[in-house]
Amino acid sequence: MSIFDFLMGEFIDVIHWTDDTRDTMVWRFEREGHAIKYGAKLTVREGQAAVFVHEGQLADVFGPGLYQLETNNMPVMTTLQHWDHAFQSPFKSEIYFVSTVRFNGLKWGTKNPVMARDPEFGPLRLRAFGSYSMRVTDPGLFLKEIVGTDGEFTADEVSEHIRNVIVQEFSRVVTTSGIPVLDMAGNTADFSRIVTAAISPTIAGYGLSIPELYVENISLPEAVEQALDKRTSMGIVGDLSRYAQFSAAEAMGAAATTENSGMGAGIGAGLGMAMGSQMAAAGPWGAAPQGAGAQAAQGAVPPPVPGGAQFHVVEDGASKGPFGMDALRGMAASGALTRATLVWSSGMAGWEPAGEVAALAPVFAEVPPPLPGA
Repeated sequence: MSIFDFLMGEFIDVIHWTDDTRDTMVWRFEREGHAIKYGAKLTVREGQAAVFVHEGQLADVFGPGLYQLETNNMPVMTTLQHWDHAFQSPFKSEIYFVSTVRFNGLKWGTKNPVMARDPEFGPLRLRAFGSYSMRVTDPGLFLKEIVGTDGEFTADEVSEHIRNVIVQEFSRVVTTSGIPVLDMAGNTADFSRIVTAAISPTIAGYGLSIPELYVENISLPEAVEQALDKRTSMGIVGDLSRYAQFSAAEAMGAAATTENSGMGAGIGAGLGMAMGSQMAAAGPWGAAPQGAGAQAAQGAVPPPVPGGAQFHVVEDGASKGPFGMDALRGMAASGALTRATLVWSSGMAGWEPAGEVAALAPVFAEVPPPLPGA
């Protein structure tokens, strides 16, 4: 530095800071030998604070406004310097400008999965990520606890540590909440509020605050997500047997329509044979039986025509019939069938006299009983 530059620096009495980087939190005002002229003008803009450090000690902190650096507005510095009213010489101090605006869009996330016990699925590994914003609320404390003597301190230098604090508290909250993993998406706002309140005392010890914190996503391992997708698909499909048949038919149909495909021709022939067998089993009207009961009905003997039970009759030592109820009434009226005639019908254990069969009682209702002593 030339002597001219040095002398010009001695006459500069306006101290201010403008920043357009959007990530600088602290910037140190540089002067030759840290000499600040007594009576200099200090400009602190909105969203800023100016911190004076004199001989390693934190002195005065100025909020937004225009100041003339004199004894009347620098009480701490006056005590450290032992100024009197006639003392006008420059003093050597470091001035740090601290940005007090919100730093938005900062990211946090779990580097490793968080082990949790779900009431429905058991032990699970969860991952989560989100965003947050931070702000300097106590410039002096922030300078002492975090910045130190760094001449240009950015948000990236502290965001990693804040991320660790957030992840640690989030892990504790999510594992002790008892909320099922399928319901966590609907409770991210509650998680955000609880985590913010829990970490506030720790963050305040750094001179910072967390105005906003968002849990944007809570995810499961890829294999577990695939299993859940299959489970959801099963619930949507409903009848798995029909779905399997439909899927197989769709796949074979697609293969059959593929040009120059021998496999397609074979599948098409197989489909034709399968359809033919189904039509044959369906009967002349093409209506295939439905259900297990219908399949059993295909091999059963058709029931008798309505009109009453059928009975076999013993006549001259031989079995004749079967006869319906109308025929039996005629035989009883003509005397060919008597109460002593042996009869048999499906469901009876053996041949029995007709008069002892309850089902034939209507047949003999109009026939007089045998004469006494006959």
